Amino acid sequence: MFDFSKTISFPFKYQIPNYVDKHIQEVSVLHRMIKFFRRNLFLFIKRQKNLEIFAILPNHKNILWINISAPSLGDSLMDLSSRVMLADKNVDLYTSKKNAHLYFDDEIFRNVFTNKLELINNIYDLVILDSYSTRSVKIKAKVAPHNLFVGIYGFFNGPEVNRILYSYHQLNNLLGYEKSETEINNIAKNILSISDIDKSVVTDFLPKEFIAICIGGEWQYKTYQKWGDLIEKIFKKNQKINIVLLGSSNAQRQSQDLIVRFNNYKFIDLVSKLTFNQTAEVIKRSKISICCDGGLMHAANAVNANIIALIARLKPEMLLVNDNAVALFDKNNVNNIEVESVFNIYCEMSSLFDNNLQGE
Repeated sequence: MFDFSKTISFPFKYQIPNYVDKHIQEVSVLHRMIKFFRRNLFLFIKRQKNLEIFAILPNHKNILWINISAPSLGDSLMDLSSRVMLADKNVDLYTSKKNAHLYFDDEIFRNVFTNKLELINNIYDLVILDSYSTRSVKIKAKVAPHNLFVGIYGFFNGPEVNRILYSYHQLNNLLGYEKSETEINNIAKNILSISDIDKSVVTDFLPKEFIAICIGGEWQYKTYQKWGDLIEKIFKKNQKINIVLLGSSNAQRQSQDLIVRFNNYKFIDLVSKLTFNQTAEVIKRSKISICCDGGLMHAANAVNANIIALIARLKPEMLLVNDNAVALFDKNNVNNIEVESVFNIYCEMSSLFDNNLQGE
């Protein structure tokens, strides 16, 4: 019960990219210990401690997956990526309203819930709990108080990891190691199901060939401020190229500035005009997408797009499993990545396509 090493030890037998050593250096033993004992105590108070098991069995046909601890779209996509390994089960998802729309057309999740009251009368054989945070445990105790459960992160808390590989390896562990380490590493990837309606929506206004640039961002160190200089180089290479601008509401000012600066060139401004899944479909159809670490980068991974990813602080191997992704990294801030470096990678990738991207 009081195995404190669970906070920093993988629950599966394989190694994945991680910052466990960095976490140990930066977070005191006392702080980690207090959080561990607090979570154990809360499981006991909520009468859940004795319901924890460590395997998903063949008779566990109807499963509820509670995923509420991952606040961002990207984290949600990564943490739930391994759901494809449960294709033979009936799996429902309980998640936040912010993330639920990602899975409304999902090929694995049968139902997606955001309201606890919708779950009170549902019958499940097993619950998958994202972590043993008090919030997740409280929801589990409310909607499925007597059900057995397994954990994905469990007590593992704090260290940064490659969340896609973690999700797949832990589910493989819970399923009894049906696949080898190599098999898991080969199949692990983000997935995102896009409806036929969303596909048809974007068809109406997209050119046949284009590149996509995902602008804006929530965090300053992941928000590139040099798009204008990069776009200038791209247009000099090929004045006829179609550039689609993508992003959420926080990118609207930046998109307007770019359109004014390059008013003689072709832009399709789709910033804050599409749903997340529709935006992912645009990225999928692009010849090349250029983006910073964020939700749209993870969407690009999920649709296996050709991407140039600008990443800071977390090394690329912590975030990417897509063979079609080329990453540029800075240990502090994406704005330390030189425009010339991004442009050179773009030129290398565009040379794989026809003259519409290569220029003249």
